[in-house]
Amino acid sequence: MNPERGVLQALQAMTEGDTESARELAAAAPGLLGPALAKFLGNGSAEGVYATPEGFEAFIEGGGNIPLYQATSAALAELYDEHRPASLLDIGCGNGRALLPALRSAEHAPPQIDLLEPSEALLAGVQQAVAARRVWPCSLQTMLEAVEPETHWDLAQSTFALHNLPHQERTQALTRLRPHVGRLAVVEFDVPALAPAENLAFLAETYERGLAEYDTDRDLVAQGFLMPVLVGQLRPGAPRVTFEQTKGRWQAQLLEAGFGEIEFRPLYPYWSSPAFLVTAR
Repeated sequence: MNPERGVLQALQAMTEGDTESARELAAAAPGLLGPALAKFLGNGSAEGVYATPEGFEAFIEGGGNIPLYQATSAALAELYDEHRPASLLDIGCGNGRALLPALRSAEHAPPQIDLLEPSEALLAGVQQAVAARRVWPCSLQTMLEAVEPETHWDLAQSTFALHNLPHQERTQALTRLRPHVGRLAVVEFDVPALAPAENLAFLAETYERGLAEYDTDRDLVAQGFLMPVLVGQLRPGAPRVTFEQTKGRWQAQLLEAGFGEIEFRPLYPYWSSPAFLVTAR
């Protein structure tokens, strides 16, 4: 799939801060991404992606996220059964889309579970299903400021959440987390490092592909999640929630934070980039 020229011009205009030109170019472009982007830019919304959960929940409950989360939950359940952790911290648990099926299918579900999720709207649903020992309705950085020095979890896991942290902040948070965990499991995407022009083409192609996976709820997914995520990566001053990177950079970052015994496992060929599980001690 070759990106449509009008969409590429719209994305370029966004990087230059020319929102009106970006909107006009996107509105004239064929396909799914152009009209979705034009509508979002026309609304002038600057609301955070997770301020309301509807768009995010529709996103993860459809399209390629269905097999992606099935693979993720199965991999987590295997970790529980292999290592039999007595305590688990889920960092950025969301609405439990990965955690809850893993707990149900594992022969050994960790008996003590702590939940960390900044979005109270998403966290509320998980709390109804999990008798958590402790709940942290805040960021990972805030939790690390407050957690007692002796607090320890046998396993800490994070599924598609650590990429929300800027790179340097993530390294700092992982470094501070390391003394508190016996094992870390992270599920993320292997996003290529590209030159600016190549990156615009990559975003145009992948977001068009992602939107095509939705039907009746496509507009909700686009306006409530995918468009703010896309715009946040490109428009100066827009709220940014994704700071993704290559698999090799994840490995380097874990090593820099003091982790070892790093192992990767491919999970699913997702529409944006391949998903993987990485574990570390």
